[in-house]
Amino acid sequence: MEHEKLRIFDEARNHIGVASRRDVHRLGYWHEAFHCWFVHNENDIDYIYLQLRSDGKKDYPNLLDITAAGHLLADETVKDGVREIKEEIGIDVVYEELVPLGVINYCVLKEDFIDKELANVFLYKSKNTFDDFTLQAEEVSGIVRAKFNDFSELWLGERETIEIIGFEINKEGNKILIKEFVGRNKFVPHQISFYKTIIQKIEEQIKLK
Repeated sequence: MEHEKLRIFDEARNHIGVASRRDVHRLGYWHEAFHCWFVHNENDIDYIYLQLRSDGKKDYPNLLDITAAGHLLADETVKDGVREIKEEIGIDVVYEELVPLGVINYCVLKEDFIDKELANVFLYKSKNTFDDFTLQAEEVSGIVRAKFNDFSELWLGERETIEIIGFEINKEGNKILIKEFVGRNKFVPHQISFYKTIIQKIEEQIKLK
């Protein structure tokens, strides 16, 4: 995986070449990613789905993250990124079902790891139940959901914790119920401005329903 080839860009989003995934994160090149957030309306309550990253992940193990996401390889288009949804969480979605939320720049710095992504962000208005999810064990160990309003208030600084409910697949392959309260420290440390932007864009789409 470290040797995967990714397109790299300058600060103005101009394509400047190709580099290995390892060098992209070591040298801090801008590169493309695909993000898809699942939301689901049930009994007039909007929920947002989050993946629990596997404990075997090199980056941010055991933290909550975007429903499905991944890097776009050098030979892939944004449309090809929809494969991440099927690979990571086992849900069949076609590109045309996704609602584009735009390209969002964000940067995370951690020791010798520099993640500067041009994130092609999408929303999927899901009708799936937890039973529909099949997880890619080496990438994702669980799926949970939270009330979207609670998620919003967490990142707007209006509450300290939110309740998440879902499941995790343990090392023995058994499905374990998750029902707990978590704070921001349980999430991948994307910039708060990134979370706020995502919340705003999702809210705009939810209001259109």
